[in-house]
Amino acid sequence: MNRNKNNPRFDVTSLGETMLRLSVPEGKRLQTASQLDLYPGGAESNVLSLLSRLGHPCGWVSSLPTHALGWLVRDEIRKAGVCTEAVLWSAEGRIGTYYVEFAQPPRQIRVIYDRAESAMSRMITEDIDWSYLLDTRILHLTGITPALSDSCRQIVKTAVRQAKENRVALSFDVNYRQKLWSRAEAEVCLRPLVETADILFCSMRDAQAVFRCDGQNAEEVVRELQQLTSAKQIVMSAGSSGVWGWDDGHWYQQAARSVEIVDRVGAGDALAAGVLHGWLTGGFEQALRFGSITAALALSQYGDMVVTDEEEVIDLLAKNEQKNAIKDK
Repeated sequence: MNRNKNNPRFDVTSLGETMLRLSVPEGKRLQTASQLDLYPGGAESNVLSLLSRLGHPCGWVSSLPTHALGWLVRDEIRKAGVCTEAVLWSAEGRIGTYYVEFAQPPRQIRVIYDRAESAMSRMITEDIDWSYLLDTRILHLTGITPALSDSCRQIVKTAVRQAKENRVALSFDVNYRQKLWSRAEAEVCLRPLVETADILFCSMRDAQAVFRCDGQNAEEVVRELQQLTSAKQIVMSAGSSGVWGWDDGHWYQQAARSVEIVDRVGAGDALAAGVLHGWLTGGFEQALRFGSITAALALSQYGDMVVTDEEEVIDLLAKNEQKNAIKDK
């Protein structure tokens, strides 16, 4: 494998499926919609696109069909600055889609998936350019990809093993999707994967659902996650309670940012990207601060992929800390 361990080509690489999101705004119903908003989105490419906009060289591995919709996805990811040269172009398979009906209480947001037999789900281990994927400081994977197909499950298992063998830091986001597989299936597959992570992302909800953590508060749940992984850093989002972080024996908590929510999709991916940005540029406590800001940015704009830059994130972070300092006086 041709990889320069001292000076890798990328800061972060990932592999996974990017779909097309078709949505209607609050107050509209999919059943009566006459037009739909179109946004490409996928957990892994959401993370990479934000990291690229924050100044990090990133590479993406996936499969797309050779037609206009595949090119649309590629072009949007390229627009963010992510390298797409390792994408496998396929005459078979399709672009997965999902439909979103945004709503306010008492209605809940409704999501309908249509992603079976996508080009990504047909990929096999031999399709992956491993020298490209592992030429990085961090390999970021999620629990969505192994849920797509048996072959994707094998790809992720191989990626985890090769990352360890090549001493590439492994970031893993559990990202449980109950519409793709059962909790029991997810637990059997994901337990050995999270065991080897260096940085583990897991929401409180996923920890309870997939790994049956039964702690009464966020700190107790993170302690339970510690028993499942060798990760030195664990990041857990806990809704309105904010974000909890554990860093090799040290605890951090970051309150949820005040934000006017316009689009909830992609906030968890933005959190992961912000934390990885902080991990690459500074300490873990600073990484959590970055993550809370980028998650808030995701909630405040339409689309899965957050559009921002490092200057804006740093400025927002400074203003937030200044506001907190004034409150504390």
